[in-house]
Amino acid sequence: MKFFGSLIAVMVFAAAPLRAEIDIAEVTSSGGINAWLVQEESIPFVALELRFKGGASLDLAGKRGATNLMVGLLEEGAGDLDSRAFSERAESLAASFDFDVGDDAVSISARFLTENQDEALALLREAITKPRFDQDAIDRVKAQVVSVIRSDAQDPDNIVGVSFDSMVFGDHPYGSAIEGTEENIAALTRDDLIAAHKGALARDRVYVGAAGDISPEELADVLDKLLSDLPATGTPQAPDIAVSTQAGVTVVPFDVPQSVAIFGHEGIARDDPDFFAAYVLNEILGGGGFEARLMEEVREKRGLTYGVYSYLVPKDNAALYLGRVASANDRIAEAIEVIREEWKKMSENGVTEEELTAAKTYLTGAYPLRFDGNGPIANILVGMQMDDLPAEYVNTRNAQVEAITLDDIKRVAARVLRPEALHFVVVGQPEGLES
Repeated sequence: MKFFGSLIAVMVFAAAPLRAEIDIAEVTSSGGINAWLVQEESIPFVALELRFKGGASLDLAGKRGATNLMVGLLEEGAGDLDSRAFSERAESLAASFDFDVGDDAVSISARFLTENQDEALALLREAITKPRFDQDAIDRVKAQVVSVIRSDAQDPDNIVGVSFDSMVFGDHPYGSAIEGTEENIAALTRDDLIAAHKGALARDRVYVGAAGDISPEELADVLDKLLSDLPATGTPQAPDIAVSTQAGVTVVPFDVPQSVAIFGHEGIARDDPDFFAAYVLNEILGGGGFEARLMEEVREKRGLTYGVYSYLVPKDNAALYLGRVASANDRIAEAIEVIREEWKKMSENGVTEEELTAAKTYLTGAYPLRFDGNGPIANILVGMQMDDLPAEYVNTRNAQVEAITLDDIKRVAARVLRPEALHFVVVGQPEGLES
């Protein structure tokens, strides 16, 4: 069976060569389920990506962690197959399934050979529509989740993220870890998992991307067979929440020699007309590795950190503009001061022509490299649909990047970079910093 696993791995990366243009077919099944497809017949292999909008943010009051636990059990037995039999069946078909959950979506990935397509999809259908939720499997996965919770409680990188989210989002589902607490997990019952399954995996919130050796007609048939038995509607989506921060520092004491900080404020939505300019702006400020301003000023010039980054986080119900840095306890205060200065400087002055040209060159050159196989392509297709982008986006995206001007960047910098709202949450024993 190791041979088949290796074959799948090779096909994921080799199945679809880079092209001048990506041809996307929009498919609708007889049951009304939509999907996007890039057909590639050169290698007998298919990648299928499913996204169910909502994810862990659908957890009901008092049931935090239910969606995460439910997703962890989807491959722990389905239909007539218990956990071990399900795993053995997938391996015998050289099929690969992955189930994951985030704040905004449940993600299901499938990779299979064309010759085993019917059997692989039948097995996937069982996992999606008929999970067993056997008690021994529930107990085992609960123990795994509790182990993660306990490990995260000792990890400064996790603590700082949870602390920032809690500060910003409060009682909203975004404000707590998707795993829940040990108490939450202990209290969850099989009925809670059945309810979470019905609430999260419903046809009214599914997005599908596919790439590989499958025709539009075949995919349309697959969609109905795979998903038609799911509930038509699920749990209502979580509400939007406003992000409000003030410049300052929150210190979370933790006994480590190096402090970790997350900093940020309100961001910009993915469907905002200024998002592209903000994306390019961030590449210059903190998203572009060693070429970014924050890396240059904090690491290269002053040696205060190994790495400092910034990134846009456009969630479904809120948008953030965040960054992260780690530094020795006696140097983190200086690192924070430099970051504040650069945030303010770019907000007021924008960027240089040289910086903009370099960012455009990198972003347009790197984009085609994302389409390096059926798996990545299917993932991109489903992400585009969730972001409400048109199919032609893949072929026009670089032109949109090239169209960004210095004036665009300066205007958007003044809008999205807010020094007066830039808040730092620091986990460690930082010298010279107090909440």
